[in-house]
Amino acid sequence: MEFTGFEQKDFDTFQIDGLEERMEAIRENIQPKFKAIGDVLAHYLSEDIGQEMYVHIAKHARRTVNPPNDTWVAFSYNKRGYKKHPHFQVGLWDDRVFVWLAYIYELPNKKEFANIFIDEQDMLEEHIPSDYDFSMNHMKKSDEQIGKVDLKEKLERFSNVKSAELLIGKQFQANNPILQDGEKFLNEIKAIFDTLIPVFKMSLREMG
Repeated sequence: MEFTGFEQKDFDTFQIDGLEERMEAIRENIQPKFKAIGDVLAHYLSEDIGQEMYVHIAKHARRTVNPPNDTWVAFSYNKRGYKKHPHFQVGLWDDRVFVWLAYIYELPNKKEFANIFIDEQDMLEEHIPSDYDFSMNHMKKSDEQIGKVDLKEKLERFSNVKSAELLIGKQFQANNPILQDGEKFLNEIKAIFDTLIPVFKMSLREMG
């Protein structure tokens, strides 16, 4: 399947009541698009990073009652999972698409990564465009931009608060025309990854 873009029906999925009903729509409408995105971007990331990156499409298997408010495809160098490792995400809420480099609370060595970013704060500020989006919780929408936050304070929170996370990337509102053009949006994701890959490599290099 070729990725042809996202449409309003995809975002409307999150208005469907009921866990199984919403999951059925996610499996039918969104996950095939994630598979198509994954086929392209896993190869792109693998070549650029220099090691194989695996595709992980969110299954939401832990949910038993409440339907998911967002869904995503993740890319990790670990074949078995991604949550305990730095990873890239492309996903949807009901009103936007997000593209993240993510360090989430399940990282077993999160504090070590935080210390790396604290030490390399100048690199982050110089390398990442000020209009890139920023989040500290992958389970909530965020409208913060990296150029408008106190990055030192945020990184210290990432280090000291167990639940705090670090996500950097770009978000696209559902009505953004680029989302409806599959080729153009894939190229946009690649450009975002090109900006974030040096940060990803830096964090892994410093970890040894």
